[in-house]
Amino acid sequence: MDPTRNPYCPGAGSPPPALVGRDAELETIRIAIERLRLGRFAKSVILTGLRGVGKTVLLQEFRRLGQSRDWVCQPLEASEGMRFPQAMAELVRKVLLRLSPAQNMADRAKRALGVLKSFQMRWNLPDGAGDLSVGLDPVPGWADSGLLDEDLAGLFAEVGEAARERQKGVLVTVDEVQYLKRKDLAALIVGLHQVSQEQLPFLVVGAGLPSVPALAGEAKSYAERLFNFRSINRLGDDDAKAALVEPADEEGVVWRPDALDQIVRETRGYPYFLQEFGKQAWDLADGPAEITGSDVDAAVATAVDELDTGFFSVRIDRTTDSEREYLVAMASLGKGPYASGRVAATMGKDTPGVGPVRDKLIKKGLCYSPRWGEIDFTVPLFDDFVRRRLRQSAGFRQR
Repeated sequence: MDPTRNPYCPGAGSPPPALVGRDAELETIRIAIERLRLGRFAKSVILTGLRGVGKTVLLQEFRRLGQSRDWVCQPLEASEGMRFPQAMAELVRKVLLRLSPAQNMADRAKRALGVLKSFQMRWNLPDGAGDLSVGLDPVPGWADSGLLDEDLAGLFAEVGEAARERQKGVLVTVDEVQYLKRKDLAALIVGLHQVSQEQLPFLVVGAGLPSVPALAGEAKSYAERLFNFRSINRLGDDDAKAALVEPADEEGVVWRPDALDQIVRETRGYPYFLQEFGKQAWDLADGPAEITGSDVDAAVATAVDELDTGFFSVRIDRTTDSEREYLVAMASLGKGPYASGRVAATMGKDTPGVGPVRDKLIKKGLCYSPRWGEIDFTVPLFDDFVRRRLRQSAGFRQR
């Protein structure tokens, strides 16, 4: 069929043509925004889940939801090596400018900008506020203690007050939360604690791997009282089929029931994989207005190859030989989660001996620990990829 009409979009963070199965998460954010608009307490939210389940897409939807209610929404993506104070200062600068444009800046926003200037001076950051801060003096005693958690709390509170004065709210989305250093995550939590105590219209929604709740608890013991942790998983069969059927319906194309059943089996309902398999099946289908089981049969090899050379391979490129050997050992044991001791034994080593390799894979976001003494992949179907590709690679032992 005509590829220019293909509605499926297997891109990193690309919104699917039909967002299905996530109504509960959208409702959670809607309620939080409405409660904060009324000056009532609402928990911030952290989405957790494996790669490819649609966390980033949901963050985008949350921002659209906030914008539809006249909130200022600003994204942040954490990364390894990120300078967190600088990232926060730049984020706050953008928020303040959108809350109160320079030509009509309210008094409270000017004060918040002065607090931002104090924060930047204390943390030796460039004055990203530029022309906005000309003629404004720093506000001493606010956000300039040199303690990141205390200073960020002061900064967040000023932003929240400025938003309340303008009868608006602020929604900050933070993707890849697992990459935040413990001290930075702790500062973020303390900042949220401050604005929640004052019931300011300031909401943070984060997204990260399944390890994030434990990391948040280690950073600050009261994190569970500030955040609503929501686990995002693969779609159920009906929702998975709807994700394929609804976009096709708009193009006048019908999926045969056996074709839908096969794609759901192949993808196990993971949203990213549904988009990839749907795209390939569409492009290979004879049509003119139907996708059959035979079309899916023809598309499987192409879709798997696309995943292997893109979605999966980009996560292998940064690994060392010893890390790949550990991944091969994991996959050789079948489906996870895996006992760390069994993985080590498969490599012919003891658990402490491979501990550093295991820790590096977790820090790189390729693996996580579901519970003490266990390890698993953060990417769905990654064990299949490892068995297909890495076990045949030269230099990797099989035991």
